[in-house]
Amino acid sequence: MNSTKRGIHMILGPVLFLLVSFGLGKTGIIDYTAAKGIGCALWMIYWWVTRPVDITVTALLPGVINALFDIVPMENVISQYSSSSIILIFGSCLLTAPWSEIGLDKRISLKALSLIGPSMKSQITVWLLAAVVLSNMMPNVVVVAIFTPIAVSMLAAAGYKDIKNCEAATPILCAIAWGSQVGGAGTPLGGAMNITAIAFIEEFTGKEFMYIDWITRMLPYTIIATIAVLAVMLLKHMKTSSLEGTKEYFEKCYKDLGPMKKDEKISFVLFVVAMLGSFVRPLYANLIPGLVPAYLFLILGFANFVIVSCEKKELLLTWEKAQKEVMWGMLLLFAGGLALGQILTGSGANDAIANVISSANISGGFVAILVFTLFACVISEMTNSTVSAAVTLPIVIGVTQKMGLNPIPYVFTTCMGMNFESILPVSVRAISVSYGLDPDKLLKNGLVVALVRMLIAVIVGFITMMVWPGFGVLS
Repeated sequence: MNSTKRGIHMILGPVLFLLVSFGLGKTGIIDYTAAKGIGCALWMIYWWVTRPVDITVTALLPGVINALFDIVPMENVISQYSSSSIILIFGSCLLTAPWSEIGLDKRISLKALSLIGPSMKSQITVWLLAAVVLSNMMPNVVVVAIFTPIAVSMLAAAGYKDIKNCEAATPILCAIAWGSQVGGAGTPLGGAMNITAIAFIEEFTGKEFMYIDWITRMLPYTIIATIAVLAVMLLKHMKTSSLEGTKEYFEKCYKDLGPMKKDEKISFVLFVVAMLGSFVRPLYANLIPGLVPAYLFLILGFANFVIVSCEKKELLLTWEKAQKEVMWGMLLLFAGGLALGQILTGSGANDAIANVISSANISGGFVAILVFTLFACVISEMTNSTVSAAVTLPIVIGVTQKMGLNPIPYVFTTCMGMNFESILPVSVRAISVSYGLDPDKLLKNGLVVALVRMLIAVIVGFITMMVWPGFGVLS
């Protein structure tokens, strides 16, 4: 982006805020405070879409705007940057930080990929399914960051070094990106967007959210979406039918790693304990009420700082290593979304938006699901899923409450819609593009996948809500 275009976008953000804040406020339809809340959201969305600054920088806007315009109590905004949800992501990063150095991430990946055959259909199937499975255990951005360089190395070994013009590279890199996002919907650990959703649910209910509730309610969607995305990819005509030698390549790479080392076993056990502890939380919630998943992950992640490596005879994790491995930008982006939610709720903006939508005679059911899900899909494709969660979920909760409905089923169906990005070279897709995936090919291939996946989110969400009486009842 040239400096002139960037300057225009930077100016239009605050101009949009001022026009909406004072324009809507003067109409008398909503008060000035609510208008400023809406203006804040529009400024952030505009900058998230046009990107005159990094999306992480935009996530700092709630604090800046609130300090200048006093929309809600400042402590409500600032506290979101150190909430228990932030601690959960931070703890998760600490827990997996040693993996790249000790080789555990590569071992898990290569073990899964050693099952690949030479045909392109088997390549797409295994890459996508491996990404789905691993994204149920760690953030989808991490999965894409691990898998993509391995895929590029595999293609190079098969003689395909020009990734941008390689017909075989496009479906493989797309399978990694899309599979990670479908799998990311399956558990709260799939990404910051799910933790954002849980934070809003806990704020609405005033109770701790149990992770098992997420898994059971999102499982039908995850399975069906995986099958549908895979089917769309396999039905597409492929100019390259096979990649000879790839199975042998992965088997050789895995063999070169040697037996699983003690450090890998320790890190893997810590991770499994954290995962199991989070999902069986209902069994010990009354016994240890303070040990919510956020602090369980923090405790086990902290353990890496005091455990001595069996191989190198040094600490498994040092602060210097942690600084490089922790995704600080994702933490700030997630916190900015929560802070925006506080401004939208505290300013009365959500109520104002709910009143407008309610006046359109939307009575809930299929039409409401269609509107919420499509809105979430569009925001996710334009920005990313975390932004979509921050913008759409407070509105969904506000509107459904105004209608006298239980918001929980609508939150889950909206999450089905927001948990996918397939078209533009941003968010996790930027990783694939940075390794050579042609953005034009991503857009061309992603349009059909986005449409199919969007329809599945609407249909599965509606049917699940209709046939499952307990869909909206939490533990």
